[in-house]
Amino acid sequence: MGCAPSIHVSQSGVVYCRDSDESNSPRPSSFSHQQQHTHLIRSTDITEAGPSSTGGVGPTQVGRKDRRGTISIEAETQTSRSTAEMRGATKELNFGPMKVTMPPIQIMLVFAKEDAQSDGFWWAADRGGYKCNIVRNPTAALECFLEKSHDVIIIDRRHSKSFDADALCRSIRATRPSEHTVIVAVTKKSQSDKEEPSILPLLNAGFNKRYVENPNTGACLNELIQLEHGDVRLHHKLRTANAVFAALDSVSDAIEITSNDHEIQYVNPAYERLTGYTSEEIIGKSTNGPTKSDKNKQEILDTMYSQLKKGKMWEGTFYTRRKNGDALMQCVYVTPVIGHGGKVRHHVFVRQGANLSQTVATSDFNQLEKYKGVELPNGGVLNRRQSMARIHSMTIEAPITKVINIINAAQENSPITVVQALDRVLEILRTTELYSPQLNPQQVKEEDQVTSDYVGGLMSQGINPRRKFSGSDVTLSKATHHHLPSTPPSNQHQVPPHVEAVLESSGHWDFNVIELEKASGKRPLVYLGMSIFRRFNVPEFLGVSESVILSWLQVIESNYHSTNPYHNSTHASDVLHATAYFLERDRLKSCLEPADEVAALIAAVVHDVDHPGRTNSFLCNAGSDLALLYNDVAVLESHHSALAFQLTTKDDRCNIFKELERDDYRQIRQTVIDMVLATEMVRHFEHLSKFVNSIKPAMKDTDDGSSMHSGGRGTPDSSSTTAALTTPENRTLIKRMLIKCADISNPARPLSLCKEWAKRIAEEYCSQTDEEKRRGLPVVMPVFDRNTLSVSKSQVSFIDYFVVDMFDAWDTFADCPDVTTHLQNNYKYWKQEEEKEKEKKEKDKK
Repeated sequence: MGCAPSIHVSQSGVVYCRDSDESNSPRPSSFSHQQQHTHLIRSTDITEAGPSSTGGVGPTQVGRKDRRGTISIEAETQTSRSTAEMRGATKELNFGPMKVTMPPIQIMLVFAKEDAQSDGFWWAADRGGYKCNIVRNPTAALECFLEKSHDVIIIDRRHSKSFDADALCRSIRATRPSEHTVIVAVTKKSQSDKEEPSILPLLNAGFNKRYVENPNTGACLNELIQLEHGDVRLHHKLRTANAVFAALDSVSDAIEITSNDHEIQYVNPAYERLTGYTSEEIIGKSTNGPTKSDKNKQEILDTMYSQLKKGKMWEGTFYTRRKNGDALMQCVYVTPVIGHGGKVRHHVFVRQGANLSQTVATSDFNQLEKYKGVELPNGGVLNRRQSMARIHSMTIEAPITKVINIINAAQENSPITVVQALDRVLEILRTTELYSPQLNPQQVKEEDQVTSDYVGGLMSQGINPRRKFSGSDVTLSKATHHHLPSTPPSNQHQVPPHVEAVLESSGHWDFNVIELEKASGKRPLVYLGMSIFRRFNVPEFLGVSESVILSWLQVIESNYHSTNPYHNSTHASDVLHATAYFLERDRLKSCLEPADEVAALIAAVVHDVDHPGRTNSFLCNAGSDLALLYNDVAVLESHHSALAFQLTTKDDRCNIFKELERDDYRQIRQTVIDMVLATEMVRHFEHLSKFVNSIKPAMKDTDDGSSMHSGGRGTPDSSSTTAALTTPENRTLIKRMLIKCADISNPARPLSLCKEWAKRIAEEYCSQTDEEKRRGLPVVMPVFDRNTLSVSKSQVSFIDYFVVDMFDAWDTFADCPDVTTHLQNNYKYWKQEEEKEKEKKEKDKK
């Protein structure tokens, strides 16, 4: 079958069609006088005739449009449609995970007169299976485009006398359907001796491309194929994006899309309802702008952006500042979008359930009480349980929020007995002591009273409830003075030979810090600190000289109380040694960065600086200045970290942080503070539980299912294990457990050292009990009474309750067989001593 175009001549009112083989020229104006190939139809007969009755050879499009003084020809190839059907009418494209169907493209040719170039594009469209229309003037072009919305428009720009091609392009661009249309300008060939004209005027007029005249049908077809596979497909995908935005506009979750540099690019209506800001007010602004809330902790933001930079999703609790000033807390999911070059180009924030009930401020929920059981206008009843569920979801941070929501959902269809039991569960979950075991005095056996007193004393923060508070205006028995060297210390750090001999074994777990204490004249921290800091290249990392490190160690050690039996610079040296020993385990070397190692060593040095030799409970009961300053919460740990930075930054001669960049200093400071605060025994079980429950899944894949308590050890050089353990969250848990194990490692030292440390801590606690009795204060740990003290029993209780589980988990992670061996041997020793004491008491009774 040949080409049978249908052509509408608006002025003459004649529509004709012809076969393509009547001449070599496809020009619609080449009329044949052979009547069997030509059908003359008057315009008045068009509507009456209806569809063509020419047996399939007739016109595909017949119509009359009166235009005075102009000639408009509109033609559509018949063979193009049949060719498209043979090739498949549609094509499938992938728009992300979305399947997009692309119909055959439509082309409009705008040529004022016929020539070889228009013929070239006509036959190219026919061969390519594209639908094609030809028009002769701008008016017809606009009408035809508005009717068919062509994918490609090719405008002849070679002859300015016929019509203004640039003005026509601007007119088309002014219409809404043209947003995704590709417009091509056909231009003359430039003379070889002249400079190539600029493309900018065409782009400014609205053209997408330029085609330098070339009537060759193959060249024209190649141009159309390139347009189809390039610009047209791209614009078709962009058209599909409208469906995605329509979906985003209709969801109830608040959606916010930002660039990788945190500039807001899109918000949906749910976001506008949530925040009170319109899209015009918020788009283009930074996420640190109007909606930023000061309630979001900086460490949470740092963790979130660290995850996003790695291309990982983040979810958690996030505060959004509404336009009225309220801070709204919600569960937020943030997904990084990988774009060009494999880099993160966008961030998608999804705030779940941004409905009206969740935009109510927390304080407003108190108003719901008066509506309990009251019938609502719509005939419903305000469900107390649903209201309380909203309260829980607003006041408890994730991941507890998820647990609360699951329990509330389970209550909806449960029997009343189950509902009541789950209500009790919710009450427990609302407490802050989720990880602290509760010792019931009625369940404590007579022989376990030592354990109850000891553990209760270490984990309490205030008055012992079994003791009456007596005395008023109580203060610490002595004033605390913070020491700074009056003269700059010597830059030369001369290590005496006998001290150097002791330090030779500092790389082993059996290192005798008590011997170093004697050899150094009770200045072990300076000598051991310099040795370890050199070994870990701390001066090079901080960018300071060894003289600055030496001055800093001297200042810190001078602020430890040498009169304390236990909490003195020897204890700090012992913790520093254990920290360095653990840092050299293969697992930790693969998980931690140099900055983590430096921060851990610094934290070990300062973790008990200016310790008064009394517990937090004593300071709170005594109403000390420190307890008042820190509101009875982590009093000593807060003081140690605060004073350490005060002493360090007060004098430039000992400021080991002075050469660090602001961000580096901030990171190390946060790590040191976090590690020092982790040594507080009140949160011991919280840190241990989080470590076990977070690190165990990270090691599970390479441990062949072994648990943290099964003795299985992961492969340190496993890439999957390392990747899981090196997340910011897991590294924080590892560093906390590191310093906690180092801080209470005395029961895992060689027996001679273990016995010495047990004697020293007992003496310090007994001294506190003496002062409590003398001043009429509550006795925090009655077990440490000189008249009834059993060191062996106190050690057994301490190891059973605090040490065994923690070192079991730590050994599984870090692989420290020497440590656990000593711990097991020492525990046997103390149990034997305890049995001997019991036997002696029984003999004395007889």
